Amino acid sequence: MNDDTIAQTGRMLGALLYYAPDDERNAAILSQLRQHGRELTWPCGRCEASAAALGQMVSGLAGEHRRALKQDWQRLFIGPDRLPAPPWGSVYLDRESVLFGDSTLALRQWLRQRGIAPQLERREPEDHIGLMLMLAAWTAENQPAWLDELLAEHLLPWAMRYLELLEPGARHPFYLGLARLARISLNDWREARRITVAKKAIFY
Repeated sequence: MNDDTIAQTGRMLGALLYYAPDDERNAAILSQLRQHGRELTWPCGRCEASAAALGQMVSGLAGEHRRALKQDWQRLFIGPDRLPAPPWGSVYLDRESVLFGDSTLALRQWLRQRGIAPQLERREPEDHIGLMLMLAAWTAENQPAWLDELLAEHLLPWAMRYLELLEPGARHPFYLGLARLARISLNDWREARRITVAKKAIFY
């Protein structure tokens, strides 16, 4: 799998998992899905599986589902109720399942050592799933030699557990399909690049 594929898919998945569906940074992606979703092909995973996941996302953008889309994003990523799948890595990797845990600090050090300064809009951990996928996309484009370490040490040890919780936790077909598409893509990244994922205990 080439770096361009990871840059393309990581940027799209990351934006959809980080920004609200009515955020202008998702406007072009959602417009493309609405207009051409049934014709789109996804460069990761088996065609049948990725097409089915894309199909669920497209069906979730239909008129009868549109109003509920923002509501489910709020429920899945913001609250106020307990999130069915917290999107931050340290929730899964820290024994106390806290934000800004040791794994977040390790990622922060990794970024600092490489001169990467994420531009965060609010004070939140850098290990949000959406931010991590967009970071992987940026790394694939700008510093591909760092990519496998980023994936093996900081994203893949916990991301699959997160997606295992997001899929049944999603009530809206768009986020159900997105969870499946992200899982398909990350599995394909790992297999295609032959990444040995760091073995880390999962506490959530």
